[in-house]
Amino acid sequence: MRILVLMCLVTLANTVAAQEIERVNPNGMTQPTAYSHLVKFGDLMFIAGQVSLDEEGNVIGEGDMAAQYRQALENMKIVLASQGADFSNVVKTTIFTTNIDEFRKVAALRDEYFGDNAPASTLVQIQRLARPVFLVEIEAIAIKR
Repeated sequence: MRILVLMCLVTLANTVAAQEIERVNPNGMTQPTAYSHLVKFGDLMFIAGQVSLDEEGNVIGEGDMAAQYRQALENMKIVLASQGADFSNVVKTTIFTTNIDEFRKVAALRDEYFGDNAPASTLVQIQRLARPVFLVEIEAIAIKR
């Protein structure tokens, strides 16, 4: 029995070691140099925090929580689609906002994207995001099935 368990562990370790980490910046997104929009390892997809930037790097919805949240979700949609995935593949999100009360007013936008596939989620209010103009940022973990 111990030999069988050991063989299974060795096989699993070899499988994991053979997988490569893939870093992706999909078309239709800004093309950052300091990070990747997506880091993929096997079936796991780690999506960097998405903000309200369009493909050219312009801020969408300055001062408008709903417009910024929608753009962040649209960006996430592009990242997921680049891997043949959608919001049903998302298992965990973390949402950072500079104002939880304002965010709660637009939180229902989430249903348009996730529908009945609500992931585990954390909502955090912080003093400031990477740029003062940003009101919301959302990161995610997804699994490609």
